[in-house]
Amino acid sequence: MSDFIYLASQSPRRSQLLDQIGVAHTLLLPDPAEDAESLEAIRGAEAPARYVARVTGLKLDAAVHRLKRLGLPMAPVLCADTTVCLGRDILGKPRDTQDACHILQRLAGQTHRVLTAVALQKGRKRVSAVSESWVRFAPMSTAQIQAYVATGEAMGKAGAYGVQGRAAAHIEQIRGSYSGIMGLPLFETARLLRTFGVRC
Repeated sequence: MSDFIYLASQSPRRSQLLDQIGVAHTLLLPDPAEDAESLEAIRGAEAPARYVARVTGLKLDAAVHRLKRLGLPMAPVLCADTTVCLGRDILGKPRDTQDACHILQRLAGQTHRVLTAVALQKGRKRVSAVSESWVRFAPMSTAQIQAYVATGEAMGKAGAYGVQGRAAAHIEQIRGSYSGIMGLPLFETARLLRTFGVRC
């Protein structure tokens, strides 16, 4: 049994989602010396589901190493990564506002997939899952896209939008896991946590 887990994520949304299902957690964040962004590099024509699972595994490797290096008490470590894809094209976090506008122009009027991988480790035991959801954006004018990007909400998010924010005004339909689209699929996460004796 574990009284708490480590969350190796800088996303405030993931922390809020764990709070929602009553899971006590402590943040285990990379220090400035760690190059966390390089873990998200895409390898060639990598399939989106394989990509998101691989990146999550790399993030978990780094977090487990961090835990040992810091000499912290043992507890399960949770990592997650979300990617947005249109067909086989992976649409990551926008580089700048121009890139954010370009990504949203591609998503407007289309249905895209949101894949979130979750991985959990304690000791040598590791479990993982991938959640798949579909989001359909209504057609958006250039002015609407620019107005949304101007809020700053698009930056730092896969696919240049946050489902729980102002982008919701442009989302026609969702199929799958709303919490998964936010960044942590709670059904799959709870199932993995129970394998480590974490109550949720």
